[in-house]
Amino acid sequence: MKKILITGGAGFIGSHVVRLFVNKYPDYQIYNLDKLTYAGNLENLSDVDKMPNYHFVKGDIVDAAFINQLFEKERFDGVIHLAAESHVDRSITNPMEFIFTNVVGTVNLLNAAKTIWKDNYEGKRFYHISTDEVYGALGDTGSFKETTPYSPHSPYSAAKASSDHFVRAYHDTYGLPTVISNCSNNYGPNQFPEKLIPLFINNIKHNKSLPVYGKGINVRDWLYVVDHARAIDLIFHKGKTGETYNIGGNNEWRNIDLIKKLIEIMDRKLGRPEGTSLALITYVTDRAGHDLRYAIDASKLRAELGWEPTIKFDEGFEKTVEWYLANEAWLNNVTSGSYQDYYKKMYGE
Repeated sequence: MKKILITGGAGFIGSHVVRLFVNKYPDYQIYNLDKLTYAGNLENLSDVDKMPNYHFVKGDIVDAAFINQLFEKERFDGVIHLAAESHVDRSITNPMEFIFTNVVGTVNLLNAAKTIWKDNYEGKRFYHISTDEVYGALGDTGSFKETTPYSPHSPYSAAKASSDHFVRAYHDTYGLPTVISNCSNNYGPNQFPEKLIPLFINNIKHNKSLPVYGKGINVRDWLYVVDHARAIDLIFHKGKTGETYNIGGNNEWRNIDLIKKLIEIMDRKLGRPEGTSLALITYVTDRAGHDLRYAIDASKLRAELGWEPTIKFDEGFEKTVEWYLANEAWLNNVTSGSYQDYYKKMYGE
């Protein structure tokens, strides 16, 4: 029976990974380690939190003593590391928080795994989930490959790039069985509403302004979060040790076009005349160091492991909007902060 630690499992992507593993692998014991900051919400996992193979642990990966004790007690066979500070705007305001969580926290986990596994790495794996932002920006053509040189432009992407380098260094120096993936923008249910899609769904619903950076011409590649979780499952079990895999949706959108598509769907769902919410668009000063375009080449993952996105964007976008509109209580709890009461209710602290 395998013991798998998933860090950041109460977050947006992490909760979908935890759900997939808990349901798909009943013989695994899945440990969800999360600090429960503003983006960690146990309500995301209310459908699996009573499952016998699911365990929640509240803790901070920056606390080395706590991490070492946890690894000593549970003797994990694998780590899927998603815990990270991830919002670029917050990193510009407070870069040190990103350095501690994304860099120091990652190294704490690497050290704990190395100590517990004691160079006996058979059947062990440390999987680090990263971002396409470490590669920097693209022009009008081309896409990021696994061999693309790193060129981070924000404190967030710099911290993630640093953590990637440490994971590779621990593989090369100590032989730690690591694997890394770098993914494009995710969308779907349970995303904290500071990110573009859930933020704008909420704002359109309440007739609030839609702040668009610059001219809205920045381009991103979008992937439905469930497809990302499927890729993580595949890479964790079948990816080659020491390798990096890019995960992308082959689905590029300019921000302004994505927003107009969202407005079209929302106006239809809310019974408003088509284009009503276009008036909510407000152009604001561009973000510092805002990369123009990201695009992922996921051909390696497709060729080696047979992964392909299964959710077409139109289908995924409709499903995403429908989920947020149908889960008004979840959205209200998140925006009001009362979602944190769920932990107290469940764990009495």
